[in-house]
This record gives sequence, C-alpha cells and structure tokens, in this order.
Amino acid sequence: MNSPPRSPRLAYTVKEAAMLLSLSRSLVYELINAGKLETIKIGRARRITSRQLEAYIQWCETRGSMDSEKQNA
Repeated sequence: MNSPPRSPRLAYTVKEAAMLLSLSRSLVYELINAGKLETIKIGRARRITSRQLEAYIQWCETRGSMDSEKQNA
C-alpha cells in the first residue's frame, strides 16, 4: 500500500536548517544574530521557515553576482 505524498515542511529547527544549507549550527546562529537569516518564534522554539531559507539563498545568489561584477570591473 502506498503512503500519501508528504507535504513540504513549513519550518525547520536551526539544526535542520544547518543540515539543509550544509553549514554548521553555530554559523546558522551567527547568520541569525547578524540579521542575514530571519526566523520565527513559536512559543520558546525558534524556527526557520522554508520561505526564509529561500530568501537567504536568493540573497546569497544576488550577493555572489554582485561580488563577481566587482571583480570584473
């Protein structure tokens, strides 16, 4: 019997987000504290939504293209 398709996760723990980004947990906390990666709080728990992860990746891509433009100038 096939199980129903799983819906995408809406939010991740810091540890899970670190694994998804291939970064250390401490670096993810540094990004959060620097305001580069946004989070939400649910009660006392801190979570990073899939949208926030996507926004961070887009920011990194934009920053990377800006860095390469500076090198070519």
